[in-house]
Amino acid sequence: MLLFLLSVITIFLSCRWLRSRKRVSGISNKYVFITGCDSGFGNLLAKHLDQLGFRVLAGCFTEKGEDELKKTTSEKLVTFHLDVTKLYLIFVFSILLNICVSGLWGLVNNAGIGAPFGPCDWLSVQEFRNMFDINFFGLVEVTLCCLPLIKKARGRIVNMSSVMGRVSSPAVPYSASKCAVESFNDTLRKNMSYFGVKVSCIEPGFFKTNIMTTELFKSNMKEFWKKQTEELKEEYGRDYLEKDNHSDPDLMKVVSCMEHAISAEHPWTRYTPGWDAKLFWIPLSYMPTVIIDYVFNRVMTKPAQSVY
Repeated sequence: MLLFLLSVITIFLSCRWLRSRKRVSGISNKYVFITGCDSGFGNLLAKHLDQLGFRVLAGCFTEKGEDELKKTTSEKLVTFHLDVTKLYLIFVFSILLNICVSGLWGLVNNAGIGAPFGPCDWLSVQEFRNMFDINFFGLVEVTLCCLPLIKKARGRIVNMSSVMGRVSSPAVPYSASKCAVESFNDTLRKNMSYFGVKVSCIEPGFFKTNIMTTELFKSNMKEFWKKQTEELKEEYGRDYLEKDNHSDPDLMKVVSCMEHAISAEHPWTRYTPGWDAKLFWIPLSYMPTVIIDYVFNRVMTKPAQSVY
């Protein structure tokens, strides 16, 4: 019985792998719009898709980001300023409408921030609003703006989430925003399936990018520590600041998943790049809540006045 089960699983995984290797044709005429291309995943993806032959439209937050990307890519790649929190996306849509006559093949919602992070009682509601404006509402607004063009091309939408959208961590605003992205992604995937549009979600583990470095993590914690009352500082203790953020420097693990979601004939609905995501976070997300809470209580730094 066990041998039969293993055989079925092996055949299933082999067929799935073979099916996923097929790539779409005519990529030289396919436009892909990527947000957050100044650095990190978005920057590498823009360069990678440009090398493959796609027509890349790269949204950058800074002029420096635009200039540096132009220097390392072909003349086909088009850059423009994009702040997903500003209400001028109708202007962006008009640009896309003029360029993508046959429709927009791909949208990659990559723009996002990782800070601020910290316990709930360290933060104000404004910190949550700032995070949601970029990580969630910006993503939704860009998506809704581009949907007519994507439906026209029967294209792809790729949303950047995180394992923290599956298992909430003490990085409260970030986890909350990514949980919202997960829910929107699932609803969008169901809605758009009737129009031939395929929607994928990227759920990376911890990777070393500009929004999630050890230096940023520690400076963020120290900044918020200074704002706390003496009573709260006594509750948590200074040792709470000494957390370490271990992250993977190989960003291509994530970029390869994003590229597959854009270029594969049969993209997956979810991608979980990173061994920590595959072997720890995603399996943990399927556990009962009591087990998830127990694991976090064991591995996370505890406040000085913790009852555990």
